Amino acid sequence: MDLFEAAGADDAGLPAPRPDAPLAVRMRPATLAEVLGQDHLLEPGAPLRRLIEPGEGRAAPSSVILWGPPGTGKTTLAYLVARGSGRRFVELSAVTAGVKDVRAVVDDARRRLVTSGAETVLFIDEVHRFSKTQQDALLPSVENRWVTLMAATTENPSFSVVAPLLSRSLLLTLRPLTAEHVRTLVRRALTDDRGLPGRRLADDAADHLVRLAGADARKALTILEAAAGAAEAAGQSEIGLDAVERAVDVAAVQYDRAGDQHYDVTSAFIKSMRGSDVDAALHYLARMVVAGEDPRFIARRIIIAAAEDVGMADPTALQTAVAAAQAVALIGMPEARIILAQAVVHVATAPKSNAAYAALDAAIADVRAGKAGAVPAHLRDAHYAGAEQHGHGTGYRYAHDDARGVVGQQYAPAELAGVRYYAPTSHGLERDIGARLERIRQILHER
Repeated sequence: MDLFEAAGADDAGLPAPRPDAPLAVRMRPATLAEVLGQDHLLEPGAPLRRLIEPGEGRAAPSSVILWGPPGTGKTTLAYLVARGSGRRFVELSAVTAGVKDVRAVVDDARRRLVTSGAETVLFIDEVHRFSKTQQDALLPSVENRWVTLMAATTENPSFSVVAPLLSRSLLLTLRPLTAEHVRTLVRRALTDDRGLPGRRLADDAADHLVRLAGADARKALTILEAAAGAAEAAGQSEIGLDAVERAVDVAAVQYDRAGDQHYDVTSAFIKSMRGSDVDAALHYLARMVVAGEDPRFIARRIIIAAAEDVGMADPTALQTAVAAAQAVALIGMPEARIILAQAVVHVATAPKSNAAYAALDAAIADVRAGKAGAVPAHLRDAHYAGAEQHGHGTGYRYAHDDARGVVGQQYAPAELAGVRYYAPTSHGLERDIGARLERIRQILHER
């Protein structure tokens, strides 16, 4: 038996799940119809579907990098490519495999291709953990198509995969599963012969399980299996909320992502940051994290708070919030909670000002009320033919010609001359902005 093939494998080299295998392994989709949440990759004519379906794409297989959150089906899709196309399947983990292992698989795949025409799908999980040298070792096999590479990563390939390998592969992005996708998967596991047929799951237990799993199908099935075991040990015929809590040692949080608790906790979270109560803000952050709230939603709320409630009192709060949102998208949970905490602490402890936000709303109110006069002639575009004869640009004063960098001239329409929308507070950086702005406004009114 080949070193890299499992006993009990089928003709494609796919290991048949043992009866005592983990539920997540037993319930791995065996057909395209069972794959959830990735319809955009599997529609008719899509590259991945051509790889999976027999008779399509076999003459010119493409190497693919699958990028997506944990538990969205990357390994499953690789299995289906091998099973559907009849290719031999070999799996390596970047956590344990080295260059020697990669070369051994490639050499064997090349020998089989030459001697019998047998094609090989090489699936590498967590390819982002491979070093540059290890990734470079894959290039000849991908370039010459000795193997069909299926590489999976949870990190942005633009940063974690070397450019030569990325350019030789088709990058496919898997979407996060929705709560309904996870719920469907759990229901299937309770009725399918491969899963836990005949077991009943209470509604509140199902809700808690789905919240805990987030968008991770593997995690959902792992929790379900543990909860079923806990219920059985307690002599309970139904898997109840208490069984789920015992299985994962996490108490159910009163939080409905589509109901009142979602809005109430989110509102309290925002108001705690606005009110500078960092401890309360962290408490509500924790409730959202434990309840499985989408970290990207949380990050967006922090960005809004940084602009709306901190504003120019500390402009770096917005920089922190935006950087946190980008990092959350790159890292994912559970580590993303650390990034969110840093952003929350920055926004909550920063000096507060809504002056910029209030200023814009006041300006919008004037515009909607019809206070939007003509642009002063000296500010109008003077670059097109005939503009000069209309006086466009005549008398415009270039601010950089003045040593102060500011010159006295009218910028607002005549109807709004002298209107002041922005009123800096005395908080944080706005204290300095206020003093400087007062001097600027004096200069602007010099004629």
